[in-house]
Amino acid sequence: MKKDYLSILLKAAVRLAAVLSVAVIAFLVGYILVKGSPHLKPSLFAREYSSENVSLLPALINTIFITILSLLLAGPLGIFSAVYLHEYARRGNRLVKVIRMAAEVLAGIPSIVYGLFGMIFFVVTLGWGYSLLAGTCTLTIMILPLIMRTTEEALMSVPDAYREGSFGLGAGKLRTVFAIVLPAAVPGILAGIILSIGRIVGETAALIFTAGTLAKVAGGLFDSTRTLAVHMYNLSSEGLYIDQTYATAVVLLALVALINACSAWLAKRMSGGRNG
Repeated sequence: MKKDYLSILLKAAVRLAAVLSVAVIAFLVGYILVKGSPHLKPSLFAREYSSENVSLLPALINTIFITILSLLLAGPLGIFSAVYLHEYARRGNRLVKVIRMAAEVLAGIPSIVYGLFGMIFFVVTLGWGYSLLAGTCTLTIMILPLIMRTTEEALMSVPDAYREGSFGLGAGKLRTVFAIVLPAAVPGILAGIILSIGRIVGETAALIFTAGTLAKVAGGLFDSTRTLAVHMYNLSSEGLYIDQTYATAVVLLALVALINACSAWLAKRMSGGRNG
C-alpha cells in the first residue's frame, strides 16, 4: 500500500512540474505577445535606424549574419572534434579526458567573461576593433563546447550494432562514420545546434564588448554592429522606447520559433530519408 501511495504521489509531482513548466512558458510568451504585438508597426522595419523609428531591421539582418557565420565556424569544428573524441581516440586517453573537462568548464563560463576575452584579444590585441568579425569569433568560442558535447552525446546514442554491421559489410572506418553513424546522430546534433542558435540570438554581454552597438547593417566583417538582443538592451536602457522594446521581443521570439521549426523539419526529413 505504501508503494502505491508513493507511486501516486510521484506521478502527481511529475505532472504538477510539467503543468507548471508549461504554464510559465505560456505566461512568458503570452505576456510578450500582448505587450509587443500592438506596437509592431511598419516604421520598426524601416531600412535605416533613426531616433524617430528606432528600426529593428538592421539589427535583425545583423543577427542573421552573425548566427550564420558563427555556426559556419563552430559547427564543423565542434562536430569533427566530437567525432575524433568518440570514434577515433583511444579509450582512456588522457588527452581526451582533458579536452572533455575543458569543454565542460568552458560551457559553464558566464558570457561576460567571453566578452572580456574577446575585447582584449580580438578587439585590442589583433586590432579588429568593435566589429562583426570580433563578435563572430567570440560567439564561436562560446558555442563550441556546447556543440562538441551535444554531438558526442548524440554519437554515444548510436547503437554499436550499426558500426559492427557496417564493418561486417566491408566498409572502412571513415565510410562508417560519415555514412552510418553521423546520419543516425543527426537529431541529437541538430538539438545542439538549436541550443547554440538560441545562445547566439539571445547574447548581449559578449557582443557589447566585441561587436559594438552601432545601429546599422554591417557592410563588412570589420564594421561595428548590433544584434536584436543588443538592440533590445539599448532601447530598454534608454527608457524612451519601452513599447518598441516589447515589439522587438516579439520579433526575436518569432525568429527563434522559426529557426526551431526549420531545424525540426530538417531533422524529420533527414530521418525519414534515411529510414526510407
